[in-house]
Amino acid sequence: MSNLTNAGTFALGGRAVNRMGYGAMQLAGPGVFGPPRDRDAALAVLREAVASGVNHIDTSDFYGPHVTNQLIREALHPYPDHLVIVTKVGAVRGADASWNPAQSPAELTSAVHDNLRHLGVDALDVVNLRIMGSVHAPREASIEAQFTALAELQQRGLIRHLGLSNVTATQVAEARCIADVVCVQNHYNLAHRADDALIDELGRQGIAYVPFFPLGGFTPLQSDVLSSVARRLGATPMQVALAWLLARAPNILLIPGTSSLAHFRENLAAATIPLDKRALAELAAPSSEPVVSPRSR
Repeated sequence: MSNLTNAGTFALGGRAVNRMGYGAMQLAGPGVFGPPRDRDAALAVLREAVASGVNHIDTSDFYGPHVTNQLIREALHPYPDHLVIVTKVGAVRGADASWNPAQSPAELTSAVHDNLRHLGVDALDVVNLRIMGSVHAPREASIEAQFTALAELQQRGLIRHLGLSNVTATQVAEARCIADVVCVQNHYNLAHRADDALIDELGRQGIAYVPFFPLGGFTPLQSDVLSSVARRLGATPMQVALAWLLARAPNILLIPGTSSLAHFRENLAAATIPLDKRALAELAAPSSEPVVSPRSR
C-alpha cells in the first residue's frame, strides 16, 4: 500500500492531515445525482481510504443529494478520532439534477443541519461556504452575510472550523475579518493556474489550499508533455498531475475522487512519485499546459 506520509502533512482545522486525501463526490450516481452504480464498491472505497491512512475526506450533502454523506456514515461511523470530514454548503439540487444557489442564512442553516443529520455527528469538523459564482469560477461580490451566518452556527457549537470554496482573494480577506478560515477550495490544476498568487499568500498565513478538479474534473487533463514525463517516470499522466500539485506548495491538500478501488490505489501512489528538476521544469513551461481531451468535452 502506498505510504501517504511521503507527501507530508499540513494543518486543517487544528489537526495535521495527510496531504493526500479523498473526495467523495464521484460516489454518487451519474452527474453527481442519485444513488451509486455499485453501492458495495462505493463503501469499499471509503473503507480502504481510511485503512490506507487517508484522514481528510471531502463531501457535501448536495452530492446526490444526501448520497455521499449517507455512504460515508454507513461505511465509517463511528468515525476514527483522526479523521477530518470537510463538507460544504451553499447549493441545492433540483429535481432535474441542476445545481442551484442556496445562500440565504436560512438555507445555509438548513444545509448545516442536513449535513449533521446525514453524517450522524453533533458538530461538523469543517464547513466550506461554496460561492456559486460562474459555475467553477469565482465572481466578485460580498460574502459577508453568508459567512456571518456560518460563523454564528460555529459559535453555537455546530461547526468547528470554517472554510471557503470558489472564491477570490478579496472574498477570503472579507471572510477572515469575520472568522478564522482554515482552508480554501478552488479550481486549480496543471492546466488552470489562476490561483498561483492566492496559494502562496494562503501558505504564508498557514491556510490550506484544496484544489477541486485536480485532474480536470469532467474534462480530464491531457498533453504530450504530461504523457512524456509520465513515461519517463514510469507513472500515469494523472499520477504525475497529482504529484505536481503536491510539489507546487506545502499547503496544498489533495482530494482526488473516484468510485473505483483500482483508480483510488493509483491516485494514492502519486504520493510516492518524486518529480525531479527536469520534470518540474517541463511541467512549469507555459507550452506544456495540458488541454482537455476532446473525447471528454
